[in-house]
Amino acid sequence: MSILLGILTVILIFVSLFLILLVLAQPAKSDGGMGSALGGGMAESAFGGSHGTVTSKLTIKAAIVFFVLSFALYLGNVYQRSHANGAAGVLPNIAVPATYVVPVSAAKPIAPVTTEPAPAATGATTTAPSKP
Repeated sequence: MSILLGILTVILIFVSLFLILLVLAQPAKSDGGMGSALGGGMAESAFGGSHGTVTSKLTIKAAIVFFVLSFALYLGNVYQRSHANGAAGVLPNIAVPATYVVPVSAAKPIAPVTTEPAPAATGATTTAPSKP
C-alpha cells in the first residue's frame, strides 16, 4: 500500500508542476501581462488560433486530476493509519529491574544526630591544686 501511495505522490508532484506551467502559459486578456512574458505568444503559434481554448481545457483537466489524486492520497493515508500494526507507532518497552528507594522526609535529618557530648580535648589535663 505504501508503494502505491509513493507512486501517487510522485504523479501528484508532476501534475502540480504541469498545472503551474499551464496557468503561467495562459494568454492574458490584455496584450501585456505574465502570460505573454512567459511564452503566451509562442503558445499561440504552437497551438494555432484557438490557443485560449486548448490551454483552458488542459488547465481544467489538470486541475481535476490534481484534486482527484489529492483526495485519493488522503483516503490512502487514512486507510494506512487505521489499519497499521498496533506496535508500529508505539515506543518499545524495556524491562528494568525495580530498585527500592527509601524516601527522605523533611522530619528525618539527613545526617545522623548523636546525643552524646563531644569528647574533651586531649593533651591538657587539669588537676586540682594540692594543699601544702
